[in-house]
Amino acid sequence: MTTETVISVRDLWKVFGHKAELVPRSDELKALSRRELIERTGCTAAVREVSFDVAPGEVFVVMGLSGSGKSTLVRCLTRLVEPTAGQVVFEGEDILGAGKRRLRELRRHKFSMVFQNFGLLPYRQVIDNVAYGLEIRGATKTQRLRRAREVIELVGLEGYEHSFPDQLSGGMQQRVGLARALAVDPDVLYFDEPFSALDPLIRRDMQNEVIRLHREVGKTMVFITHDLSEALRLGDRILIMRDGRQVQCGTGDELVGAPADDYVRDFVRDVPRASVLTLRWVMREPRPDDVLDGPELGPDVIVRDAVRTVLAADRPVKVVRDGTLLGVVTAEEILTVVTDVEAAA
Repeated sequence: MTTETVISVRDLWKVFGHKAELVPRSDELKALSRRELIERTGCTAAVREVSFDVAPGEVFVVMGLSGSGKSTLVRCLTRLVEPTAGQVVFEGEDILGAGKRRLRELRRHKFSMVFQNFGLLPYRQVIDNVAYGLEIRGATKTQRLRRAREVIELVGLEGYEHSFPDQLSGGMQQRVGLARALAVDPDVLYFDEPFSALDPLIRRDMQNEVIRLHREVGKTMVFITHDLSEALRLGDRILIMRDGRQVQCGTGDELVGAPADDYVRDFVRDVPRASVLTLRWVMREPRPDDVLDGPELGPDVIVRDAVRTVLAADRPVKVVRDGTLLGVVTAEEILTVVTDVEAAA
């Protein structure tokens, strides 16, 4: 990426097994498939040569099916799992070289994690669960309770400060976990499939909560999920993994509009294209007989949101950025996507 990065991952490997460190050093072993590597060495490569950057304030989603390596990857980023090889540069510091003391400082001050299983302390009230990270950091009781009340209000748990976890629904317990992560004001929030155990309606509410909180506090987020619709709702960019490898990284419209291979194409096959693709994917070059005095829209407008304007116009709608004409869109292009007539490329 050309912008400043908060996280920069380069050639990251996590191999489980005897003499795992030999695998990333050997071109021969690196070339083996996951099955071949297990048969040959007894080792499992959960993460293989993964590289990406995360920009400040970005919601970066890592997704894949079970066994793709996504959860192992996020644990490598925080060193809850020790990587076998590669680099994880956090705000300019390669944290793979950090000692135990420095790693504790990073976990207490720089990043927090929200897990699927909540991880709440059952015999502590909500306010004390939320304040726990500040207690570990050494904040005074007055400081941590004041901050805990602030984030409890932020996540919509006012009135439940003195409840115990077992008195709360699953969605409310996850809000407590989210509040606890926010309380320490980290630079980055890591989410490891936090909503997988919730029923669909509560899950959607929590997705909306993450979107709202991101809008309000602007935290950089790395979000792990196996759910494509969740990834598309939350992610500025999405990294798709398979068998420990990264398959494609891009925005939602890039994954749907230009899938890198059949695996990604299969993943996005049932996505409503009009809800994801932007006008830059459907616009065409102006023709000599086009009358170019119609409405203007930007290239990043989602097709669904452009339907009314395009269908109401009696001439091509211009797609313009910074005063430059990029292309035009007519009812023909719009209806092709809306009705899914066009096969996925």
